[in-house]
Parts: sequence; C-alpha cells; structure tokens
Amino acid sequence: MNVSGIVTNIQRCSTEDGPGIRTTVFFKGCPMKCLWCHNIETIDPDPIVVWYAVKCIGDQACVRACPESALELTEDGMKIDRELCQVCGACEEACPTGAMKIMGKIWSSDDLVEELLRDKVFFTTSNGGVTLSGGEATYQADFVVAVATGLQANEVHVALDTCGYCSEKVLRDILPHVDMVLYDLKVMDPIRHQEYTGVPIDRVLSNARIVARSGKPTWIRTPIIPGHTDDDENIRSIAQFIVENMPDVERYDLLAFNRMCTEKYTLFNLVYPLKDADLIPETTMERLAGIARDQGVRHVAWSGMTKDSRIHYPSNEQEEKPCAQ
Repeated sequence: MNVSGIVTNIQRCSTEDGPGIRTTVFFKGCPMKCLWCHNIETIDPDPIVVWYAVKCIGDQACVRACPESALELTEDGMKIDRELCQVCGACEEACPTGAMKIMGKIWSSDDLVEELLRDKVFFTTSNGGVTLSGGEATYQADFVVAVATGLQANEVHVALDTCGYCSEKVLRDILPHVDMVLYDLKVMDPIRHQEYTGVPIDRVLSNARIVARSGKPTWIRTPIIPGHTDDDENIRSIAQFIVENMPDVERYDLLAFNRMCTEKYTLFNLVYPLKDADLIPETTMERLAGIARDQGVRHVAWSGMTKDSRIHYPSNEQEEKPCAQ
C-alpha cells in the first residue's frame, strides 16, 4: 500500500537512535509539547515556511516569486504572513541560497523507502537500520506502517522511537512491523508530566506495558533536563516502573540536556524556554545512573555533553564507524 505522509528531515549516519549506523526519519506532528523540545519544527503536523537569516543575501527573489504576496523583507528580517502563505514552495525554489525552506515535505511511502534503501550498505555492515522518529511517528500511523513494511521487506532493521502517547490500537497496529522500540519515559509525577509535556501520563504508562508484553527489544530513554527531570526521585520512580513492568528492557539511557536547539526557536519567532539553563554536571549524570542501577535496572547508560564540556558515550554502545554520503 502506497500512502503519503510528511517528513521534516532524514538524518543519515546516526549512532544514537538504536544499534549500529542508522538513518533516522523525523515525521511531522506530535501530541506532546515538551518544554525542552529539541525538534519544535515537528510539533505542528502541517508544513511551514521558515527563513534562515544567516543564509539570506537580500536579493528578494523569494518575495517576487510568492504568488500570494505573503513575504516582505524588512530591516528586522523576513516577515511571513502565515494567513496568506499557502506553503506552495515557490519561495524555496526561487531562493538562490536556501534561506527560504519548507519544514515538512510530502513523501509517498514507496519513494521514502527507496530513498532510505540507499543507505542499506551501512545498515548491513554495522547491524544498523532505520529509526522512525519525530515529532511522534505514531501520529502518522498508516504512513509509518507502510514505510516500515517496505523496509522490512528489504531486510532492513526498523526501530520505532516513540513518546508513547497514542491510542492502544495505533500502537498495536505498528508494533508487528518494527523490530525494536525506543520508548521515552520523561516524568513519573502525573501533575508534572501534564505541566511539562501537555498530556497526561496514564496512556504513556499503559502503552509502555503493551510494548513490554510485545516482546520487542526495547530501550527506555529519559532526557535529563535541569529543574524538570533531573531529580533523584524522578529517576528512582522511572527505574521502579521499569523493574516492575518492563523487566526485559535491553537498556535504560539517560540523555544529558543541551541547548543546541536554541536557534531553531528563532525561526518561529520564539525563545527557547531553557536557553539560559546550565548543562548537567557529570557527577549528576553518574549519580542518576547509579540510582537507576540501585533499583535493579540492568544496562543503565548515560550520554551527552556535561557541564565540564566533556561528551560521554555509553560504555556499551558500539564504536562509531565512518559513514560516507
């Protein structure tokens, strides 16, 4: 079945989204609105035009090309009238430097599978594959199933990266077509989960149990966000949930906070809420990992840049291999 969907990015040579060398597909649309979101361009399910100031040379080819007169280049930057803009792509096509870009391209599942198979040699040599991420991949369930089915038909390992907030039916429809699951558990306190992510936690936990019962290899991941998810009790509670409900998870990853997404927010005339937050100290990451291990979770690892500017990779992660384009 050939169906269409919207993708914001295809990231090749990833070594952090599952085993081996992987290509990660970022699908558009997400039911959560996490305060620390690093992929803000994927939240809205519809394509949107953005302007990169650093790439603009001011020739205004995009302004002239817009059939709706939705663009105006001013001293303060490009003004985009969102009510007039039809996201037709004329500005992107006319721009000589790539300053105008549509976030979210429509793909057919067949074409996307064909594109992803270009990297199959790297998957084969590294025991890698494709990771379906976002946004939230389950938000475009039919599209994801079609893509995953096409990849598996070509013997490509498929991982689903999910926040867990979807209907039980959608999850059960997708699980048979993926080989493993990367599952986010962010905050265990129901009030804080609602405040930080915009959705209740009950469905996330019930779906986590469904994933556990499916027998799919699973990695649990928690972003360690200063002042939000980095307290001892939160990690202790997540670890206890894993031990009691998902005892067979292959690993539990703690992902250190960074501010690399700050510039993305400027594309949408927004300010990253955590732009002034400090990085997590390495000692904190070690302590939190220790708390999870003390609760009985096996194979706990942490990664990311810490306050002392060191980048840590999980000790049980595969050695990175070069990847040509």
